[in-house]
Amino acid sequence: MRTCAGADLRGADLRESDLREAKLAGANLRGSNLGGMDLTGANLSETDLRETELRRAKLVGVDLHGSDLRGLNLGGLDLREVDLSGADLREVDLRGADVSGADLRELDLRETDLRGAKLVGADLRGSDLRGMDLRGVDLDAGQADS
Repeated sequence: MRTCAGADLRGADLRESDLREAKLAGANLRGSNLGGMDLTGANLSETDLRETELRRAKLVGVDLHGSDLRGLNLGGLDLREVDLSGADLREVDLRGADVSGADLRELDLRETDLRGAKLVGADLRGSDLRGMDLRGVDLDAGQADS
């Protein structure tokens, strides 16, 4: 499966699929199982990923802009260079994730758990970080509004 833009894949078990560089923009993946998959470079923009299993998934360079990620556990995942601009990250767990170089512009991150995350070089301009617990977060060389 390489191009399935706008596909309805709710609840699908896609663990055996090769989704590197896949084009799934606008797909409905709610409740699907992508655990342990290599999604490197995939386009998942404007995708519904609520309730999706992503443990051990490789998400380096994935385009997730405008996607609905509410309530996901992304803790400990490699999210380097991911485009999360405009994504819904309410109640997302990013504890210990490597989000280095990621695009996190203009996001409401007040309910996002970033404790211990690595945000080196991440672009946080315009994002709302009020009231967040940033203990252990590595922001070295990150871009944020002053």
